[in-house]
Amino acid sequence: MSSEAETPTAAPAEQAPADTPTADPVRQPLLDQLAGELGDDLLGSEIAGSDLWVRVHRSAWRRVFELCKTRLDMRYFCFLSGLDWQLNQELSGEKVWDPGAPETTPEPPGTGVAGGDTRFQVFARLYSIKRKVGITLKADLDDEAPSVDSVADIYPGADWHEREAWEFYGFDFPGHLGLRHIYLPSEFEGNPLRKDFPLLAREVKPWPGLVDVEALPGEPEGEGEDEDEAGGEG
Repeated sequence: MSSEAETPTAAPAEQAPADTPTADPVRQPLLDQLAGELGDDLLGSEIAGSDLWVRVHRSAWRRVFELCKTRLDMRYFCFLSGLDWQLNQELSGEKVWDPGAPETTPEPPGTGVAGGDTRFQVFARLYSIKRKVGITLKADLDDEAPSVDSVADIYPGADWHEREAWEFYGFDFPGHLGLRHIYLPSEFEGNPLRKDFPLLAREVKPWPGLVDVEALPGEPEGEGEDEDEAGGEG
């Protein structure tokens, strides 16, 4: 018998794995740079939908803005606002989620991209005109006394936005030179964009409310209103 027959046949070579998606070549280096600078103060991040989200500890809020402006060339300030993740269903005492229920039961919403641990968050958007890439920054705030340092001296455009967040969410911005009302009267109490703010208009009259119709000259009071209600019902 020849030596050739005694030689075992070599196993076919394994095919190389298909190409796997690579990290975002534009946003990943920015995220890596922030991670190196912030260390443990970077609490969450995600590159999703061709966008970059970064959540930092509130003590590092000013620092991440400084880094974005000086190191990442994010010199355009887009906006700053607040988030209230409290569920409307929780406020009414309704049951919104049961872990033992069928899988079709929707899970309660979380705290958005890059996560979160508290009810309130502040978030802002910066953009690099040179690199044509943006970043969304967010930070968790204390539930009882939501507060984070002002960045209006770093990005002057944040001045007005911080005043709005103070007015409508009740967020404090230490270091801001003039937190005062923009839209609401100075004696207004409460923060209308918090989910536990009472919508008094809906308590006074059923939503969407009835249209008040004045009686025509010579017409008994209430007659015009009754006609309007009858017309609406028909």
